[in-house]
Amino acid sequence: MAKRKREFVEEASHNSKGKTRRVTEVPKQATATYLHLITGSYERTLHGIIATIPSSILSASNVAPTEQHKQDESATPNGEEEKNSTSNGISKKGPEVTNGILEKEVDEVTFADSFLFNAHTSAIRCLALSPIPKPDDAQQKVILATGGTDERINLYHISPSPPVSKKGHVSVPSLSGASISQNPRNRELGSLLHHSSSITALYFPSRSKLLSSAEDNTIAVSRTRDWNVLSTIKAPIPKPVGRPSGDTAAPGEVPAGVNDFAVHPSMKLMLSVGKGERSMRLWNLVTGKKAGVLNFDRDVLQQVGEGKYGTGEGRRILWDASGEEFVVGFERGACVYDIESKPKAKLCPSPLTKIHQMHYVPGMKKNILAVSTEDGRILFYNTSPEAIAEEKHADIEEKYAKLPPIPEANLIVQLGGKTGGLTTRIKDFEILILPQEQGQPTKSIIITAGSDGTVRLWFLLFEELFMNQQKTTIQVGQVLAKYDTGNRITCLKAFVMTHNGDLEEGESEGEFKGLDGDDVESSSATNDSD
Repeated sequence: MAKRKREFVEEASHNSKGKTRRVTEVPKQATATYLHLITGSYERTLHGIIATIPSSILSASNVAPTEQHKQDESATPNGEEEKNSTSNGISKKGPEVTNGILEKEVDEVTFADSFLFNAHTSAIRCLALSPIPKPDDAQQKVILATGGTDERINLYHISPSPPVSKKGHVSVPSLSGASISQNPRNRELGSLLHHSSSITALYFPSRSKLLSSAEDNTIAVSRTRDWNVLSTIKAPIPKPVGRPSGDTAAPGEVPAGVNDFAVHPSMKLMLSVGKGERSMRLWNLVTGKKAGVLNFDRDVLQQVGEGKYGTGEGRRILWDASGEEFVVGFERGACVYDIESKPKAKLCPSPLTKIHQMHYVPGMKKNILAVSTEDGRILFYNTSPEAIAEEKHADIEEKYAKLPPIPEANLIVQLGGKTGGLTTRIKDFEILILPQEQGQPTKSIIITAGSDGTVRLWFLLFEELFMNQQKTTIQVGQVLAKYDTGNRITCLKAFVMTHNGDLEEGESEGEFKGLDGDDVESSSATNDSD
């Protein structure tokens, strides 16, 4: 199939169901942080958004929460803020907002659409980004891979730098009134067609490889230099063990497919969980063969909320940064395992609700696991050995003959939820660390998205994660801004744009080079191999 050459930024206008914030131009002398947000949806829409965050609103005096603020927030119904706050949720002594129009021009988070189009013929299920290049690496780009239920993997080049405003630039008109920021360096590469069923997970372990899993019970390893499939790992089809409620498999068949996989930081091992299997599989990535199978004990499934009629299958799996532990997510709970595959802690949201996404907080010495839920919360658990050891010495009785009760992981803080004014599901989220000066507290932006179609930017200081000295869970984080996409979001990816600006008019752009120095553009990204 010939490679498609069309620019996918051409359909940047969209019909937004919500009100869009009035864009205020940030002064040129003011520094800002640029975030590129990418969402996929049930409506087949791939949406790119550039969020501009002025540095002035990220100062500690504006967003750093105090103990008094937390007490006031807990005493106020639904966590609502005072009337003198601005509409984006930041407590500031600035001009008030009347009918959505600022009386005076102030710094605020602004959004601009970078691209918007129907990327697949059916729902988009997963996204993946290649490693973000360093700021001094001007020739590198970010590769975006999207997977849908149409069996396709679409590939794109995304510029890691924000577009610069040129003299005489005229903004592109749109029906919704949203600002549009086109970047000619964003372009489509093509599609991969080596899977025969819905794509379930995508991951770039490095710039040279792309791993993909699907409901055809295969995990494929593709090379980004020419997009050839180097190897295919085939998981066995599970044996039929009854038909659980809600099963959509055809009569006479069993649910099959790889739900998720996780690559060890050493790049030599991989774990996977699949449909219809109450087990996880260990794979040797050097040989591409199975290295072992660990069945989930019935007592473990009961303790993580998998009832008698539950499937008992792992839905998410994730390694920590050091490779010393991994977590398996089930429908309403999760279990943390050590390197020897022994359960060390369990995560059960209270009240019990469905789990959607899990991420380890980056840049932490301790293992802090963030989990998003159906009721609009992000729960932060401390799974480090010392925290689990404290729980083991609690009053725990051995109620099970085979397996003693698994200790609860230490829930330290939560973001969102009814207290934070968010009650809709968080389908996906990202944690981004902002550039900082030496000696300054670590600042982060947490981006959340769900089926309500709203993307929210939350500000969080890492020191807030360890401020809780009480038994009760405290609320952290502040909403910086919201953006309504008008679509039911299924997946989300985001990164901090690293460069100072794209090429000016008249400058030449070098060809994109892969990790091994070969030209990616020289080969078609379309692959029809089985």
